[in-house]
Amino acid sequence: MRAVIQRVSEASCAVAGKITGAIGQGFLVLLGIEEADGIEDIQWLAQKIANLRVFGDENGLMNKSIHDVGGEVLLISQFTLFAQTKKGNRPSFIRAAKADRAVPLYEAMITVLATHLGKEVATGIFGADMKITLVNDGPVTIIMDTKDKDNH
Repeated sequence: MRAVIQRVSEASCAVAGKITGAIGQGFLVLLGIEEADGIEDIQWLAQKIANLRVFGDENGLMNKSIHDVGGEVLLISQFTLFAQTKKGNRPSFIRAAKADRAVPLYEAMITVLATHLGKEVATGIFGADMKITLVNDGPVTIIMDTKDKDNH
């Protein structure tokens, strides 16, 4: 499971012109799911996101978590995070989980992350053509991969 976590002052997702999820200060999380992922990946990643200290404190240092600032999360599924570009110019997405595997894991991530945050998680629509709008704050962008826990 791979996540691109962007600290935002606001973000929203629209599908066919209708807003499906919107947040103020918090994280826009782009989530890629691969075939090998399971519930243990969700649990590890959800707690890392919920406790990530990248919000400024009174001294301007990144010492506060999303809990500390009352922030929100917009979670967007994004299979292209598993693009393989080694050969040619057209990416391969062979490592990305198919919908029958990915949808239940995405839904489980919504539930587990909401539990860690103590509040609802805003979302897009799995597999839809989504238009994401965000104001990146910082910018602060963190990439996490559950198959590379030693670096996180």
